[in-house]
Amino acid sequence: MVAKPRAGRADAQRNMDALLKAALEVFATSGVDAPVRDIAARAGVGVGTLYRHFPQRADLIAAVFRREIDACADAAAELAAEQTPGDALAQWMQRYASFIATKRGLAAALHSGDPTFDTLPEYFQKRLLPALQALLHAAADAGEVRGDVDPNDLLSAVGRLGMRAGDDGTAQTQRMVALLVDGLRYGAKPPA
Repeated sequence: MVAKPRAGRADAQRNMDALLKAALEVFATSGVDAPVRDIAARAGVGVGTLYRHFPQRADLIAAVFRREIDACADAAAELAAEQTPGDALAQWMQRYASFIATKRGLAAALHSGDPTFDTLPEYFQKRLLPALQALLHAAADAGEVRGDVDPNDLLSAVGRLGMRAGDDGTAQTQRMVALLVDGLRYGAKPPA
């Protein structure tokens, strides 16, 4: 006799997904200090369900940030499968720039000293560095970008561009990242 999976698990996962999506949207418009009842209402669940999954606000913020890191990292493989290596790199760097730009509001929370956030910098590096490294190596091997670029330098450069964006914010960052990508093409060696 085979036991049936518990129906509650699928509901719990749907609730978790809805809460994380709602939190991301609410954080983007109202900041991380927005009332949790707004997040729960947008997710279509009760406040108790939110607190069952995320007992502290910091738990919710960290979960949203991790999910966004994962989505950005996973986009690298998707782009690599669909685009030429140089285009995949360029599009991923724009995706990463958008990720950075939309997380500016979380910066204060992430640097608040709350121990919930202590593992996020390592998680960020663990997920995003290999994604960029794979794209960068593929583009260099294809002769589309130079091969002497440190992926850490690129992550840092795009992060700084996102933090220094002017009044038009994301649009300026996208233009500057496009210039950065063009600079990567200078000195590219044809494939062997």
